[in-house]
Amino acid sequence: MNAHLLSELTVFVLAVFVGFEVISKVPTTLHTPLMSATNAIHGIVLVGALLVAIVAEPKLGPVLSVIVVFLASLNVFGGYVVTQRMLAMFKPRATPAPGDGSKR
Repeated sequence: MNAHLLSELTVFVLAVFVGFEVISKVPTTLHTPLMSATNAIHGIVLVGALLVAIVAEPKLGPVLSVIVVFLASLNVFGGYVVTQRMLAMFKPRATPAPGDGSKR
């Protein structure tokens, strides 16, 4: 294993630990804004997937690039759907107007 791969693996493992610690400390009232922020980060992942698709090797590159771009876009759009559903839970429910119900 070369030194470059080892340093990248070390950064990845440290990022996983730091990310887990940061996310586990977030209060529940901030989960919706945090979800919106992570959607923006996933948009950056989508841009990165598109850039990798451009410079991919010709062997399996096009196939893997399409899969990566599809998964990244699914992640972005799915995050926005989840955020929309979470925000819909905080909307007040419509109350029927007085006089709408008829008693017989």
